[in-house]
Amino acid sequence: MRGRGDARSARALPVSWRPATWHPRLDMGRLSRSRSSTSHRNLPHLLLFSLFVGPFNCLASYSRATELLYSLNEGLPAGVLIGSLAEDLRLVHGAGRQDPQSQPPEHSGAERNPPLSFSLASQGLSGQYVTLDNRSGELHTSAQEIDREALCLEGGGGAAWRGSISISSSPSADSCLLLLDVLVLPQEYFRFVKVKIAIRDINDNAPQFPVSEISVWVPENAPVNTRLAIEHPAMDRDVGTNGVQTYRLLEYHRMFTLDVEENENGERTPYLIVMGLLDRETQDQYVSIIIAEDGGSPPLLGSATLTIGISDINDNCPFFTNSQINVTVYGNATVGTPIAAVQAVDRDLGNNAQVTYSYSQKVPQASKDLFHLDENTGVIKLFSKIGGSVLQTHKLTILANGPGCIPAVITALVTIIKVIFRPPEIVPRFIANEVDGIVYLKELEPVNTPIAFFTIRDPEGKYKVNCYLDGEGPFRLSPYPPYSNEYLLETTKPMDYELQQFYEIAVVAWNSEGFHVKKMIKVQLLDDNDNAPIFLQPLVELTIEENNSPNAFLTKLDATDADSGERGQVSYFLGPDAPSYFSLDSVTGVLTVSTQLDREEKEKYKYTIRAVDSGKPPKESVATVAITVLDKNDNSPRFINKDFSFFVPENFPGYGEIGIISVTDADAGQNGWVALSVVNQSDIFVIDTGKGMLRAKVSLDREQQSSYTLWVEAVDGGEPPLSSTTKITILLLDINDNPPLVLFPQSNMSYLLVLPSTLPGSPVTEVYAVDKDTGMNAVIAYSIIGRRGPRPESFRIDPKTGNITLEEALLQTDYGLHRLLVKVSDHGYPEPLHSTVMVNLFVNDTVSNESYIESLLRKEPDINIEEKEPQISIEPTHRKVEPVSCMPTLVALSVISLGSITLVTGMGIYICLRGKRHHREDENLEVQIPLKGKIDLHMRERKPMDISNI
Repeated sequence: MRGRGDARSARALPVSWRPATWHPRLDMGRLSRSRSSTSHRNLPHLLLFSLFVGPFNCLASYSRATELLYSLNEGLPAGVLIGSLAEDLRLVHGAGRQDPQSQPPEHSGAERNPPLSFSLASQGLSGQYVTLDNRSGELHTSAQEIDREALCLEGGGGAAWRGSISISSSPSADSCLLLLDVLVLPQEYFRFVKVKIAIRDINDNAPQFPVSEISVWVPENAPVNTRLAIEHPAMDRDVGTNGVQTYRLLEYHRMFTLDVEENENGERTPYLIVMGLLDRETQDQYVSIIIAEDGGSPPLLGSATLTIGISDINDNCPFFTNSQINVTVYGNATVGTPIAAVQAVDRDLGNNAQVTYSYSQKVPQASKDLFHLDENTGVIKLFSKIGGSVLQTHKLTILANGPGCIPAVITALVTIIKVIFRPPEIVPRFIANEVDGIVYLKELEPVNTPIAFFTIRDPEGKYKVNCYLDGEGPFRLSPYPPYSNEYLLETTKPMDYELQQFYEIAVVAWNSEGFHVKKMIKVQLLDDNDNAPIFLQPLVELTIEENNSPNAFLTKLDATDADSGERGQVSYFLGPDAPSYFSLDSVTGVLTVSTQLDREEKEKYKYTIRAVDSGKPPKESVATVAITVLDKNDNSPRFINKDFSFFVPENFPGYGEIGIISVTDADAGQNGWVALSVVNQSDIFVIDTGKGMLRAKVSLDREQQSSYTLWVEAVDGGEPPLSSTTKITILLLDINDNPPLVLFPQSNMSYLLVLPSTLPGSPVTEVYAVDKDTGMNAVIAYSIIGRRGPRPESFRIDPKTGNITLEEALLQTDYGLHRLLVKVSDHGYPEPLHSTVMVNLFVNDTVSNESYIESLLRKEPDINIEEKEPQISIEPTHRKVEPVSCMPTLVALSVISLGSITLVTGMGIYICLRGKRHHREDENLEVQIPLKGKIDLHMRERKPMDISNI
């Protein structure tokens, strides 16, 4: 035999071949060949053999009819080898597998070209239970565990086709087959193979009774060895020895035992056997646990409660506890008065215990006529009035009769005592409504309501008779003057039906001889509608979350009414102040709201409800409903503006307050708590969550960036949180923090050649400067504040453009170096800033000795600083609007007002136009200076020059 190192991959072998050694873990099955129909007859024997080979045993049957039979246990894991179709069909050469009686294989697996291919005839659901290797032809169990009971037993023993798989159970309950149709290709090796897989049962199901409690009735006269079948035997989904094998009782009570009978179908039925004498009157019931046990290893158990009831038979007769009773009757006893009662005992049940009573034939007829015996109850009553000639002693023999029994006997000895005096008489005359001895009163009857008159008298007419009222209640019996024997019964206080509905009192009369007479009176109160409904809570406080579903339940109101009948039936109504979308069921008191509530629209509701009874007239009570709508996070934070703009002066200190971002949230509590954060540029700006104050972490420089656009997000504290964003624009206002920057001349050491022939009024050079600030802070003025040279006053500078022109013609004495200290100043507020630059002009026909000029430049100039500030007049491009007087008659009254208006208007126009003109001048700062003669073009390169601030 060939093993593959794991029990799951063990192979099936032909039955006709046996290895020299056999190992139970590796021998997973046997393969047999079937050449005729005898294989079908031997199938049960093969299945029986497979049960002893091991849990993974497989059987295979091979014939030229291309039919294979395998068997395996249910519940195997995925990957267990069922069999190899290639080897079992002799399509490949298997090591150690050749049957000496069979023909040699056609070809080995390695020699076949093209290779073999195995497939199921129809794909269907075949992969649910097995997997087929298309190359090797090996069948394995799939991930779907095979449950034999689900496949065969629950299918009712028939065949259920599932694609290429058929589940079939044979007539034997132990057989369960999984049928597959397999195609073997290519065409030259074609086979159509019928594969049958027998699913073997394992003990994976415990016996189970169909009911948890089983009752069996046994007559108490059942003889020993009586056998009673126990209905509802246990069922086990497993079969064979794994099914139910035996039953036992947990407690036999020394009265019973169990036996199991098996019918021809193999079904086992438990029988209860009586082992002792039963007596229901001693013990009428026995309780035990019945246990069903299967034959698995280990066995599984199922149990149910077994109640054994002992049914009664008529095995007991009636009997009296006494043989005689003595009875005394007064001669004046009232007809119908019970004088005695006899009672016999029968220990049986039901009809077996029915007892009837009768007089013995020995009792004289006169006694029977005088005393009546109730045949069902055994009560003896005075049937007729006792006369003077009646015997004083009567012996009544009474029989107790039971079915099938000898009567029990008791004797009642009745002695009649003759009465010489007649008792008092009580004659009632009712005033209130009286029916059949019951007086009916309304609970709202006033105090001293009369009920009845009573006449008390002595029949003999010679004895004094007194009377009194016996019993408890708000009643009084008093003499009714002027009559001596008349008494009035009346009420003493208001009566309340809700406290007590029924009274029983008695009028007792007695004479001087001690004779007493009692007249019973029953009083029944009638209910009135004297109670209004009462709410359990006068204030009903409710809560409900907003955005509720329509017709949401709020509460069930409950009001009680102490009255009875219709008077106590309560209906519920909403008060007039209740909103229309609240509904109250008039019968059940269920309060609902038909629409969604919005806490932000209205948080609290308060209205009245009424409870009305059905009395006439009806009574009602009122309660108040207070509803608080609880908040839900259904509102996003809202900024008070769509966007925010802030103007901030530059160089604003770090963490200074820029402005407040105001945001609201209509929700309440945690849902309305809002946290603010900067979405972008959070490295520069920060916002206080509590106050909404926007701050800059660093000082801001308008010259680096003139504006910032931020997005601020507001997130509330709800779950889940809601958010919104807003746009923040921060515009930096310029301050005069930058002095003018001189771009030309490039340095204090540069110079320019001026020809002596230059005409007066001609520009010779310029000073060019810029200012990073804006507005008035960037308006630049030029002035010469220091001069040195032969005649430096010959040159002047335009305060607006910075152009330096020759004022006077140059003389022979003006040759040489002229040095002009130019101050470049802005118009900033509150303090203007400035820079200075040295303008060097060399008057000569040519530059013949540059080193000489440079030595002059290196000398420290001795220049006196002029403090004269440049004067620049900025003229507006538009005329001022002159006020026009429309009414000359009002000139005198409007001089002051018009003067003020003119001044303000003129200043505003002046400032605006000044800024516009400065803007135009900035665009034309770079000008071309026409110079006559030979000019050093290197002087025109505009490079940053050294600036000295004064």
